[in-house]
Amino acid sequence: MSPRQARQDADANGNPEPANFEDAFTKLEETVRNLEAGPLTLDESTRMFEEGMGLAKRCNELLSATELRVTRLQAAFAEQMRFVPDESPGEFGADSPEDLADESDDIDE
Repeated sequence: MSPRQARQDADANGNPEPANFEDAFTKLEETVRNLEAGPLTLDESTRMFEEGMGLAKRCNELLSATELRVTRLQAAFAEQMRFVPDESPGEFGADSPEDLADESDDIDE
């Protein structure tokens, strides 16, 4: 959903759509507490249920978008690591881990 469409939907319903996950989740929790708490008319309950479903959808969209960003970052990092040249023995003044392990075996003998 584009930001413009979100604003249009929010304006049509009279309720601004929360911009971040924390706000949406807090409002969803409040809606659930109100539904569970007390005697509401059928119309009030229905309106609050619809609001809660919209908030749950918004939370899911935000989580999905964040998951996609993390996945893309991980893929970019993995791709970057594929192009890092392998260290040759002796690079940076140190032997490879295998050479170091062989030397430690020699010490015990």
